[in-house]
Amino acid sequence: MRDGTWEARAAAAGRLCGIDEAGRGPLAGPVCAAAVILPEDFPVGILADSKVLSPARREDAAATIRERARAWALGWASPWEIDRMNILAATLEAMARAYGALGTESDLVLVDGNRVPDLPAPCLAVVRGDNRVPEIMAASILAKTARDRVMDRYDWLYPEYGYARHKGYPTSEHRETCLRLGPSPIQRLTFRIRIGGSGTA
Repeated sequence: MRDGTWEARAAAAGRLCGIDEAGRGPLAGPVCAAAVILPEDFPVGILADSKVLSPARREDAAATIRERARAWALGWASPWEIDRMNILAATLEAMARAYGALGTESDLVLVDGNRVPDLPAPCLAVVRGDNRVPEIMAASILAKTARDRVMDRYDWLYPEYGYARHKGYPTSEHRETCLRLGPSPIQRLTFRIRIGGSGTA
Protein backbone atom coordinates (compact mmCIF):
# COMPACT_ATOMS: atom_id res chain seq x y z
CA MET A 1 0.00 0.00 0.00
CA ARG A 2 1.14 3.54 -0.72
CA ASP A 3 1.75 6.41 1.69
CA GLY A 4 -1.35 8.30 2.77
CA THR A 5 -2.80 6.63 5.85
CA TRP A 6 0.42 5.59 7.54
CA GLU A 7 0.15 8.00 10.49
CA ALA A 8 -3.26 6.72 11.58
CA ARG A 9 -2.24 3.12 10.95
CA ALA A 10 1.01 3.58 12.87
CA ALA A 11 -0.79 5.18 15.82
CA ALA A 12 -3.12 2.18 16.01
CA ALA A 13 -0.37 -0.42 15.61
CA GLY A 14 1.07 -2.14 18.64
CA ARG A 15 4.54 -3.08 17.41
CA LEU A 16 5.89 -0.96 14.58
CA CYS A 17 8.84 -1.95 12.37
CA GLY A 18 10.76 0.42 10.14
CA ILE A 19 12.76 -0.67 7.08
CA ASP A 20 15.20 1.29 4.95
CA GLU A 21 18.16 0.59 2.69
CA ALA A 22 21.57 1.96 1.81
CA GLY A 23 23.44 1.48 -1.44
CA ARG A 24 20.93 1.61 -4.28
CA GLY A 25 22.91 4.19 -6.23
CA PRO A 26 26.52 2.95 -6.15
CA LEU A 27 28.35 1.35 -9.05
CA ALA A 28 29.90 -1.28 -6.78
CA GLY A 29 29.26 -3.28 -3.66
CA PRO A 30 26.12 -4.73 -2.07
CA VAL A 31 22.86 -3.08 -1.11
CA CYS A 32 22.06 -3.29 2.60
CA ALA A 33 18.65 -3.08 4.28
CA ALA A 34 17.84 -2.81 7.97
CA ALA A 35 14.68 -3.56 9.93
CA VAL A 36 14.20 -2.00 13.35
CA ILE A 37 11.61 -2.16 16.13
CA LEU A 38 12.11 0.54 18.77
CA PRO A 39 10.87 0.65 22.37
CA GLU A 40 8.57 3.45 23.50
CA ASP A 41 11.32 5.04 25.60
CA PHE A 42 13.90 5.21 22.81
CA PRO A 43 15.71 8.60 22.64
CA VAL A 44 14.38 9.61 19.23
CA GLY A 45 16.22 12.94 19.39
CA ILE A 46 19.39 11.18 18.22
CA LEU A 47 17.67 10.01 15.02
CA ALA A 48 17.58 11.60 11.58
CA ASP A 49 17.98 10.59 7.97
CA SER A 50 21.40 8.92 7.96
CA LYS A 51 22.53 11.08 5.03
CA VAL A 52 22.35 14.30 7.08
CA LEU A 53 24.26 12.95 10.08
CA SER A 54 28.04 13.18 10.32
CA PRO A 55 29.86 9.82 10.32
CA ALA A 56 30.60 10.20 14.05
CA ARG A 57 26.95 10.93 14.91
CA ARG A 58 25.79 8.05 12.71
CA GLU A 59 28.11 5.63 14.49
CA ASP A 60 27.02 6.86 17.93
CA ALA A 61 23.36 6.57 16.97
CA ALA A 62 23.90 3.11 15.47
CA ALA A 63 25.49 1.90 18.70
CA THR A 64 22.50 3.17 20.69
CA ILE A 65 20.04 1.55 18.27
CA ARG A 66 21.82 -1.80 18.46
CA GLU A 67 21.87 -1.60 22.26
CA ARG A 68 18.33 -0.37 22.94
CA ALA A 69 16.13 -1.51 20.05
CA ARG A 70 13.55 -4.19 20.78
CA ALA A 71 14.83 -5.94 17.68
CA TRP A 72 16.99 -5.12 14.69
CA ALA A 73 18.46 -7.02 11.76
CA LEU A 74 20.27 -6.50 8.48
CA GLY A 75 19.66 -7.99 5.06
CA TRP A 76 21.97 -7.88 2.06
CA ALA A 77 21.93 -8.38 -1.69
CA SER A 78 25.27 -8.86 -3.45
CA PRO A 79 26.49 -7.10 -6.59
CA TRP A 80 25.93 -10.36 -8.47
CA GLU A 81 22.30 -10.54 -7.31
CA ILE A 82 21.84 -6.88 -8.29
CA ASP A 83 23.11 -7.66 -11.79
CA ARG A 84 20.89 -10.72 -12.04
CA MET A 85 17.66 -9.28 -10.56
CA ASN A 86 17.99 -5.49 -11.14
CA ILE A 87 18.55 -3.03 -8.31
CA LEU A 88 14.89 -2.59 -7.33
CA ALA A 89 14.23 -6.31 -7.00
CA ALA A 90 17.50 -6.82 -5.14
CA THR A 91 16.67 -3.98 -2.74
CA LEU A 92 13.25 -5.44 -1.98
CA GLU A 93 14.89 -8.84 -1.46
CA ALA A 94 17.40 -7.34 0.99
CA MET A 95 14.50 -5.73 2.87
CA ALA A 96 12.67 -9.05 3.06
CA ARG A 97 15.84 -10.72 4.35
CA ALA A 98 16.25 -8.05 7.03
CA TYR A 99 12.67 -8.49 8.22
CA GLY A 100 13.02 -12.26 8.18
CA ALA A 101 16.13 -12.03 10.35
CA LEU A 102 14.40 -10.00 13.08
CA GLY A 103 13.24 -13.12 14.87
CA THR A 104 9.97 -11.45 15.87
CA GLU A 105 6.82 -10.17 14.20
CA SER A 106 5.38 -6.68 14.01
CA ASP A 107 1.85 -5.35 13.65
CA LEU A 108 2.81 -2.92 10.88
CA VAL A 109 5.90 -2.39 8.73
CA LEU A 110 6.70 1.08 7.41
CA VAL A 111 9.11 1.11 4.47
CA ASP A 112 10.94 4.15 3.16
CA GLY A 113 10.05 5.01 -0.43
CA ASN A 114 7.14 4.07 -2.67
CA ARG A 115 7.51 0.29 -2.92
CA VAL A 116 7.26 -2.43 -0.31
CA PRO A 117 8.76 -5.94 -0.16
CA ASP A 118 6.67 -9.08 0.08
CA LEU A 119 6.46 -9.65 3.83
CA PRO A 120 4.27 -11.76 6.15
CA ALA A 121 3.01 -8.56 7.82
CA PRO A 122 1.00 -5.50 6.78
CA CYS A 123 3.27 -2.97 4.99
CA LEU A 124 2.97 0.68 4.08
CA ALA A 125 5.35 2.69 1.92
CA VAL A 126 6.19 6.12 3.34
CA VAL A 127 7.74 8.59 0.93
CA ARG A 128 10.63 10.38 2.68
CA GLY A 129 10.05 8.13 5.65
CA ASP A 130 13.68 8.49 6.65
CA ASN A 131 12.80 12.09 7.58
CA ARG A 132 9.46 11.33 9.20
CA VAL A 133 9.36 7.98 11.00
CA PRO A 134 11.74 7.19 13.89
CA GLU A 135 11.83 3.48 13.10
CA ILE A 136 12.74 4.18 9.48
CA MET A 137 15.36 6.72 10.56
CA ALA A 138 16.89 4.06 12.80
CA ALA A 139 16.86 1.54 9.95
CA SER A 140 18.49 4.12 7.66
CA ILE A 141 21.29 4.64 10.17
CA LEU A 142 21.95 0.94 10.68
CA ALA A 143 21.93 0.19 6.95
CA LYS A 144 24.24 3.11 6.13
CA THR A 145 26.80 2.39 8.85
CA ALA A 146 26.86 -1.34 8.09
CA ARG A 147 27.32 -0.83 4.36
CA ASP A 148 30.00 1.83 4.86
CA ARG A 149 31.90 -0.59 7.07
CA VAL A 150 31.75 -3.29 4.40
CA MET A 151 32.99 -0.88 1.75
CA ASP A 152 35.88 0.10 4.02
CA ARG A 153 36.85 -3.56 4.15
CA TYR A 154 36.67 -3.84 0.39
CA ASP A 155 39.07 -0.90 0.29
CA TRP A 156 41.64 -3.11 2.03
CA LEU A 157 41.23 -5.69 -0.73
CA TYR A 158 41.09 -3.30 -3.67
CA PRO A 159 42.84 -0.09 -2.51
CA GLU A 160 43.29 1.21 -6.04
CA TYR A 161 39.52 1.76 -6.33
CA GLY A 162 39.22 4.11 -3.33
CA TYR A 163 36.15 2.47 -1.78
CA ALA A 164 36.86 3.92 1.66
CA ARG A 165 36.46 7.41 0.19
CA HIS A 166 33.40 7.09 -2.03
CA LYS A 167 31.81 3.82 -0.82
CA GLY A 168 31.19 2.75 -4.43
CA TYR A 169 29.06 5.76 -5.38
CA PRO A 170 29.51 7.21 -8.89
CA THR A 171 31.96 9.97 -8.08
CA SER A 172 34.23 11.25 -10.83
CA GLU A 173 37.16 9.50 -9.13
CA HIS A 174 35.35 6.16 -9.07
CA ARG A 175 34.15 6.33 -12.67
CA GLU A 176 37.55 7.36 -13.98
CA THR A 177 39.26 4.57 -12.02
CA CYS A 178 36.86 1.99 -13.46
CA LEU A 179 37.46 3.22 -16.99
CA ARG A 180 41.23 3.18 -16.45
CA LEU A 181 41.57 -0.14 -14.59
CA GLY A 182 38.43 -1.97 -15.60
CA PRO A 183 35.75 -3.19 -13.20
CA SER A 184 36.71 -4.36 -9.74
CA PRO A 185 35.54 -7.80 -8.51
CA ILE A 186 32.60 -6.13 -6.70
CA GLN A 187 31.48 -3.94 -9.60
CA ARG A 188 27.81 -3.91 -10.63
CA LEU A 189 28.38 -4.76 -14.25
CA THR A 190 24.89 -3.77 -15.37
CA PHE A 191 25.36 -0.18 -14.14
CA ARG A 192 26.61 2.36 -16.69
CA ILE A 193 29.77 4.29 -15.97
CA ARG A 194 29.63 7.84 -17.29
CA ILE A 195 32.19 10.63 -17.12
CA GLY A 196 30.98 13.87 -15.54
CA GLY A 197 28.71 14.65 -12.60
CA SER A 198 29.21 13.52 -9.03
CA GLY A 199 28.04 10.87 -6.63
CA THR A 200 26.83 11.02 -3.05
CA ALA A 201 28.47 8.85 -0.44
